[in-house]
Amino acid sequence: MKHRGRHRRRRRGRVLRATLAGTALALTAAATVISASQATVADAPGALKPVAVSDGSGRLPLAERRVPGRWLDRLASEMGRPVGVGTVLENADLPLRDAAGCSTAEKHTLPVEPAATRAYCFGGSDTRGWRAGAVTTSGDADDDGRWGGNRVILSGWTRGAEGGSMDGPAPGQGLAKVAFVDANDPGALRYTWALLAVPVDGGRDYRGLVSPLSGMVWYQDKLLVTTREGDRDALYVYDMDRIQRATVESDAVGRVRGGWAAHGNRFVLPAVGSYTLPGGDDASRPATVSLDRSTSPDSLVAGEWVPADGDRRTRLWRYALSRDPARSGLLTTDSAGEAAPVEAYETKTADVRGVLARRSGWYLDRAAGSPGGHGTLWRQDTDGARATECGTDETRHCWSGGSGSLSYWEETGEVWSQSGRMLFALPLTSIDRALG
Repeated sequence: MKHRGRHRRRRRGRVLRATLAGTALALTAAATVISASQATVADAPGALKPVAVSDGSGRLPLAERRVPGRWLDRLASEMGRPVGVGTVLENADLPLRDAAGCSTAEKHTLPVEPAATRAYCFGGSDTRGWRAGAVTTSGDADDDGRWGGNRVILSGWTRGAEGGSMDGPAPGQGLAKVAFVDANDPGALRYTWALLAVPVDGGRDYRGLVSPLSGMVWYQDKLLVTTREGDRDALYVYDMDRIQRATVESDAVGRVRGGWAAHGNRFVLPAVGSYTLPGGDDASRPATVSLDRSTSPDSLVAGEWVPADGDRRTRLWRYALSRDPARSGLLTTDSAGEAAPVEAYETKTADVRGVLARRSGWYLDRAAGSPGGHGTLWRQDTDGARATECGTDETRHCWSGGSGSLSYWEETGEVWSQSGRMLFALPLTSIDRALG
């Protein structure tokens, strides 16, 4: 039985690779008809410019705030004992379709060059009216790529943010949820949902996190997510060992008659802390984040969102992650409880939706310049910038269409991202090769 199972997985793998290869050829052909105006936008961002982190544009201290432990304990006493990731995965019963079962329109959002080697799509009513925007994996959480023996992908979605703006959802909309994807069998990914929430009223209730989910990192037992919820909120912190079960199936959020609801989702993650921005209306804010294990200590890298018609450069930051076992998954802070960046840069690349850093190189995912187009993946350092070229006109718009955050799974060497309803991966080595 085990041998037959392996053979089936091998056949599925061959079919998937053939499908993705055919998709890549079709997209390469499509790239030849990209308009000249799109192909010349931001084609020469140049080198990264280092900036001082102690003052000026590179300074961005984040103040750490904890949700009082008694609030979380009160919530747990009312809702029941918290569960972990393993319990959530036991309830993962919604299938992700592999590329062969995804529509042509969905696959059109995949990268043209280099091509994805693995791709899946969400296809149910549970994502209708929601927009994908962030991805992280158990490869971020632990360097062996597993959490409690499981391979896991987290896919973040926001309700009512279909326009693609990073400014936030429309009034009265919002909410953010995370798909916990069981990735133990690459040929049969399955998932279930957890709503992101914020405790209120001393832990007697919770409300939904109302913010676009444009970036997140799962590091050790913490999940850090970007937010534009308030004037000074920058990152919210969630504890992966403090996942609560919803007990009432309802569109409501929080305490309801007969129990607890999470907008129809089975699980809810109450925030355990946050990082806030310094005062001032003009403070920059991280819009996308990822983990870099090539530094010592491991670090969180972040990029802001500056629109293509903005009048200033995009800023990038690096924050050290704590080595203190009592502060697992949190940023390194000083005696005042502030996390200051250890590196900062400016780049001419605008409309950055994803950022990844490995050693001296920074990979920046620039969104498509037009609806239905493809974006550009730049690799920049202090010496210059490079991007893949594709199509007969050698356009650099070769990356995914509906750009999302980037996550590097060190154990497998893969970069994961999202594009529209597609979740995909490809080796970092193939990206570097394509850059020449």
